[in-house]
Amino acid sequence: MAVYNQAESEHIFIGKLEHGADLLEELTGVCEEKNIRLGYVVALGAVRKARLGYYNQETKEYKFFELNKNLEITSLSGNISLRDGQPMVHAHITVSDSNGRTFGGHLAPGTIVFACEFIITALSGPQLTRDHDDQTGLPLWKI
Repeated sequence: MAVYNQAESEHIFIGKLEHGADLLEELTGVCEEKNIRLGYVVALGAVRKARLGYYNQETKEYKFFELNKNLEITSLSGNISLRDGQPMVHAHITVSDSNGRTFGGHLAPGTIVFACEFIITALSGPQLTRDHDDQTGLPLWKI
């Protein structure tokens, strides 16, 4: 059975990220600066290179891979909660190359912005914190 809380939209921040910046670090920086502790993020644009992760459910470990080429961000969505008392952006991204091939996965540090527009919606409601989940091995929400 699903476990959930109710939250409400509090503030919406719309902006663009700096060319050459780390995508995940920049989004996290906005959350830290605006003290966003609960919310969600969407973005689109392009990256000069991407670093993505895939979680192996058997070994309970992330495997990361890099795409060292120019790519379009066709979709980026994620949520914002707390981990170790700090805002954490957990996002997945899909990117495409010049031939229309797509690649996707967990957004990891090392994804470098060419151009990126974002919308972050800050929510008010019960705080969600991440903690180790024994069953999956992931840092999941404690609700």
